[in-house]
Amino acid sequence: MDMNQYLEVFIDESKEHLQTCSEQLLELEKNPDNLSIVNEIFRSAHTLKGMSATMGYEDLANLTHKMENVLDGIRNNKITLNPEIFDVIFQAVDDLEAMVLSISEGGDGKRDVSKVVGQLQLIEKGESPLAGANANAEVAATAAPVKQEGMKGIYDEFELTVLQQSWEQGFQSYEITIALNEDCLLKAARVFMVFEVLEKSGEVIKSLPSADQLEEEQFDQDFMVTFLTKETKEDLSKKIMKVSEVQRVEIREMDHLTLREQGSERAEEQTGRELLPQADASKPEASQVETNKKVSNSRQSNNKTIRVNIERLDILMNLFEELVIDRGRLEQISRDLNNQELHETVERMSRISGDLQTIILNMRMVPVETVFNRFPKMVRTLARDLNKKIHLEIVGAETELDRTVIDEIGDPLVHLLRNAIDHGVETPEVRRASGKDEVGTVVLKAYHSGNHVFIEITDDGAGISRERVLKKALNNGIVTAHTAASLTDKQVYELIFASGFSTAETISDVSGRGVGLDVVKNTIESLGGTVSIDSREGDGSTFLIQLPLTLSIISVMLVEIQKEKFAIPLSSIIETAIIRKEDIMNAHSQQVIDFRGKVLPLIFLKDIFEVPVFSEDEEFLSVVIVRKGDKMAGLVVDSFIGQQEIVLKSLGNYLNSAFAISGATILGDGQVALIVDCNSLIK
Repeated sequence: MDMNQYLEVFIDESKEHLQTCSEQLLELEKNPDNLSIVNEIFRSAHTLKGMSATMGYEDLANLTHKMENVLDGIRNNKITLNPEIFDVIFQAVDDLEAMVLSISEGGDGKRDVSKVVGQLQLIEKGESPLAGANANAEVAATAAPVKQEGMKGIYDEFELTVLQQSWEQGFQSYEITIALNEDCLLKAARVFMVFEVLEKSGEVIKSLPSADQLEEEQFDQDFMVTFLTKETKEDLSKKIMKVSEVQRVEIREMDHLTLREQGSERAEEQTGRELLPQADASKPEASQVETNKKVSNSRQSNNKTIRVNIERLDILMNLFEELVIDRGRLEQISRDLNNQELHETVERMSRISGDLQTIILNMRMVPVETVFNRFPKMVRTLARDLNKKIHLEIVGAETELDRTVIDEIGDPLVHLLRNAIDHGVETPEVRRASGKDEVGTVVLKAYHSGNHVFIEITDDGAGISRERVLKKALNNGIVTAHTAASLTDKQVYELIFASGFSTAETISDVSGRGVGLDVVKNTIESLGGTVSIDSREGDGSTFLIQLPLTLSIISVMLVEIQKEKFAIPLSSIIETAIIRKEDIMNAHSQQVIDFRGKVLPLIFLKDIFEVPVFSEDEEFLSVVIVRKGDKMAGLVVDSFIGQQEIVLKSLGNYLNSAFAISGATILGDGQVALIVDCNSLIK
């Protein structure tokens, strides 16, 4: 069977199962007595092991199997959880993620996991995983010679099924032990010759030690293989003995009754693992029913989803954008002709295309939790490495972003979080001395505002020292002494985005090499966004990322300034108003009006966009009142045209620096209207 056709599904599902393992391990660390969490992790690990074995990724399957054994011991109360055991399991999940990443990048998924495997084996035996000296010995023990004990009990579900079905089809199963001469020099070559002989007579199902260990000669003199054939033991023995340097061959016929029992036990065990979490006498049965209901619901929901290539969605989106432009043209023609039948048809088409538009946009939108979910484990690991206590709070994980943006923001957020943990949050001793809680808090928050999505990373740490930043900037030649004296606090903080800038006294594995924040700024700006800093020394810092919707279909208010048309996103508008010129006042060199008891600054778009003015005799002014967060402003225009849905198109690389313009659109009459970026105007 060609497994390549299933590779993409395998990679996606493996990532989902590993994400579940990471999330549930963090929950288990908070509630170590909750066995339902252990069962959830066990189910994900068990499924991953089965998929890996089927796809032929033995290293992945073997490591998952070792982790599964430890989880089984935990849920059966044979193993008591402690921080060291959590560290080993987290490390195992990290290694599994690296192996899956290798596969997704076209690799073979192999990785040296001997250390973590040894630690898992020690845990399984009830010993401390910190006995690292014994860990390699434990791994080596798997390569030790296996004599008469056979390989009973080491077969997984897939191998048991193959053995059972082969027996039903008339094949005989043998466990063959081959011993080489003590003075054999090229053991790997002799093993290869033995396998070559066997494969001409049947099929090798399993070897002990594994094929990789045999190839690297990680065994003494003898090894064992499980073999399927229709030949007799005598014929097989004669053929193997013809290989030079083979000293002894022992062939044992396998007991299929025992195999059937093992298969039944595993089937029952698998059913129990997947459907019925381990019973806990201290908890009511209702909780188990609830867990089963959740598993059932998740399976039903999984059956109703389908994976779609993002390129297909891009094509669909581009076609629909053309349809929206033509829809606007039809609406314009309908108004001009004033034909009732045409008007009704266009109205119906508009309603249907509106529903279609919503569906297509939602198909491309992905919750930012797909990115946020990997951070709790990373924060835990960093906190332990730096001997800090940190609580990560995630807010607004359900906020949705376009898939193309989601794929790009992961690395910038990693840099900012690492910066907050290493440079921002102090050690418990320093925090206690400052009168703070020894547990530092880092808040990761996402929310929509106007035509943008904002992501904030806030910490309650030491904040940014203006003096240290300026000193470092002066030493590095980033600013001159004359310029430094006139910089505001915000401008000083933004100096840390300069390439190679770092205030770290020592270089560590986490940060301090002067790389990271300049990369963050470059990546965010390449997405058409901005990143800013707000900080108070001693109280903490906030990094604010603003990401525009670079390509979308949005509702706007069309306005006119002299002969030119502009579009203002409805999501930024509070209301519209008509004011008298005589109501305008001046305050701090800024024209303002009294808007319901508040001072509202006015922004004249004709001045901002340098629109040629033909007449200024109007007594009344049209104002669009917009908001960004808690700040408001009034945009002064000549007249309102009305509400419309338009396609937001990027201006391209040549015009991406145009101030307060987030894009353009083609209107129904063929004219181009620029889309106003209200956030930039208010800022």
